[in-house]
Amino acid sequence: MQQPKIQVGISATPALTFRLDGDFRLDDDIVTGAFTAVCEDGIIALRGKGKYQNEFTFVPATGDESFLLENVTIGIGFHWEQQERQRFTGALKLVPEGDAVRAINIVEVEEYLRSVISSEMNSLSSVELLKAHAVISRSWLLAQIAGRGKKNTPELRTNEELVKWYDREDHTLFDVCADDHCQRYQGVTKIISPQVGQAVDATFGQVLYEGDAICDARFSKCCGGISENFELVWEPTPHPGLSAIRDWIEPTMPDAPIPDLRDETAARKWILGRPPSFCNTASDDVLTQILPSFDRATTDFFRWSEQYTQYELAAIIAAKSGIEFGRIRRLEPLQRGHSGRISRLRIVGEHRTYIVGKELEIRRWLSKTHLYSSAFTVEHDGESADGFPKHFILKGAGWGHGVGLCQIGAAVMAHQGYSYTEILAHYFKNTTLQQLYAQNG
Repeated sequence: MQQPKIQVGISATPALTFRLDGDFRLDDDIVTGAFTAVCEDGIIALRGKGKYQNEFTFVPATGDESFLLENVTIGIGFHWEQQERQRFTGALKLVPEGDAVRAINIVEVEEYLRSVISSEMNSLSSVELLKAHAVISRSWLLAQIAGRGKKNTPELRTNEELVKWYDREDHTLFDVCADDHCQRYQGVTKIISPQVGQAVDATFGQVLYEGDAICDARFSKCCGGISENFELVWEPTPHPGLSAIRDWIEPTMPDAPIPDLRDETAARKWILGRPPSFCNTASDDVLTQILPSFDRATTDFFRWSEQYTQYELAAIIAAKSGIEFGRIRRLEPLQRGHSGRISRLRIVGEHRTYIVGKELEIRRWLSKTHLYSSAFTVEHDGESADGFPKHFILKGAGWGHGVGLCQIGAAVMAHQGYSYTEILAHYFKNTTLQQLYAQNG
């Protein structure tokens, strides 16, 4: 098998401003310099150039060229949302998307990974951590492309309950997008160290297999001490390679059983404690190696606390759910996963009682952006004369869905001298590491 090329959706905007640095082929012409593209009645127009087409593809003439995109939004819908100027190699394709112009980067998988690893992690991380991330990012990407069109319906709704899960829906104009919805891909500007190239080259074409299929490898920022089963977060199909593990290797008891956090008492004890875990760290030496600058605005990854007044929580839930609960009386966990993450939560309000799941929908309903995770306990502080809590205190564990590789835990493992193959074997049980294609393939 030869290394494939993929199409990555970068940004969509009514007026796309970009600059071609070097010679690019456009049909039979060679073009370079600054351009602005707009969408007019479903046709792309290059302002001031007199060119109107259904789509434009700018192909590098020699391979040394790059292009710059202005005002690319990253972290869409999250608390770190911001705009950046981003530079890319490969070809630039422009297509209509509604009233906007969609910029698509056509690039080889390994070149794509050099940016992904630098965008998802700090490119100054240890090489072993970067190698592990290269393998899981490559595996995830190729599994998504192979599974296109096979996603299950992500919503079950009744008058009493909504169970909704968010996965990477199939894109119609490109293979993957460039933001957190798929994988962060923020161009060659992020590649600032030789370690990234070393990690990608050392693992060139390597993927994780689960049986005879490429593993749909996942990762999150911090599992909180125990990772989560795939089916508790996304479609209800178990994946042996994406099952719960204890994020700790105890030398004297390497196969010690993990507590069953599906039990409410055990979950509460776990979340309110600080058990030994790879991701239980506040080490600046580790965190500054792996976290991009905008992620370091948060420091409480392993354990965190969020507090709301009655008015704040009721307003957030009403806005996010579209349901008028009135004042909130109780938040009741009905089902937890192996990591303690809640997958079904009952909200008892003044006017309405309703159940919501899965984990990301719960996180959406309980925060203006996204709650760090759904592994939390609920405490009340004060009570009104008619019995409603005045304050709600959520004490939680981990950041993200918790499935697959725990980025902070993996960083600590690498810092302690574990190899990338040992890191992968720890987080992805029942998988094998295989060579899908070679550098000269």
